[in-house]
Amino acid sequence: MKEITVRVDDNDIERAMRILKKKIQNDGLFKRLKLKKNYEKPSEYRRRKKREALRRQRIAESKRTSRYRRY
Repeated sequence: MKEITVRVDDNDIERAMRILKKKIQNDGLFKRLKLKKNYEKPSEYRRRKKREALRRQRIAESKRTSRYRRY
């Protein structure tokens, strides 16, 4: 488990809370908690993993091709 820390400057709690929320979202903690909330059938788990992998591939391909379009 990764430790997440946020510094609070000048008693600005609101800003620190926004930063903490962003760090937690980037870490994927909210997503993991949401998935653990309810039981997920093995077939749904495989389907979701496949969709996520396809999405990651699409994003990576988009980044690769967009580099070439700029030049």
